[in-house]
Amino acid sequence: GPCTECSCSSGKEPDKDPSHTKKKENGDRLCVPKIFFGTRTHKQITQISRELKRTAYSCVPMTILSSRDYTCIHPVVSNSSNRNEMCVELLEGKHGKSCSYYHGVHKLSEHHALQPAGLYQAWDIEDLVSLGRRLRACPYFAARELMVGADIVFCPYNYLLDPQIRDSMDINLKDQVVILDEAHNIEDCARESVSYGVTESQLRAAREELDFMVNNNIRQKHHEPLRAVCCSLI
Repeated sequence: GPCTECSCSSGKEPDKDPSHTKKKENGDRLCVPKIFFGTRTHKQITQISRELKRTAYSCVPMTILSSRDYTCIHPVVSNSSNRNEMCVELLEGKHGKSCSYYHGVHKLSEHHALQPAGLYQAWDIEDLVSLGRRLRACPYFAARELMVGADIVFCPYNYLLDPQIRDSMDINLKDQVVILDEAHNIEDCARESVSYGVTESQLRAAREELDFMVNNNIRQKHHEPLRAVCCSLI
């Protein structure tokens, strides 16, 4: 039978309620789950959104979560190797500067082209970035805004597996539908999400700082074990 729960069935605008709920006749809240579709790479998201365009669900409210590497359009930040840090500094107004693109987020997220009956219907990252450049509005934060009313959310695996990324992106998977494309790659992704790499020079620098702390009797009982770990790794 026809779909009755998601917004594509009625042709109406998606529910803007952050909890994405609808009321049942008896007054209880009925949770309508989102579909989180995880892929191994950003490139695969483009392929999947292209396939979505060919289905009867091409007008379903959607969004694509991706890193600033793919969606930042700020002329300085986008060409930096520290995009995340520079973006945060601009948003916090450090050094008296701010990001004009961030202030235009609503212009982009509410644009008719990204709405269910819009020009693009199912769209990909390139469509979002292109529209963001035209409107001088941030695609990165617009994609996050669109998640509130989206029925389907595309993102790389680590957005779903890494708890820190989930928290930073406000992703709550409780009672939602999660689809993992090519799930045999999950082990590697899960391993990476709880791994961290350090260089020998970083270890030596850390040891020198810890030496200073211990020699100056600064919280010795905490710093001595850390120094021992650095020494053993070196």
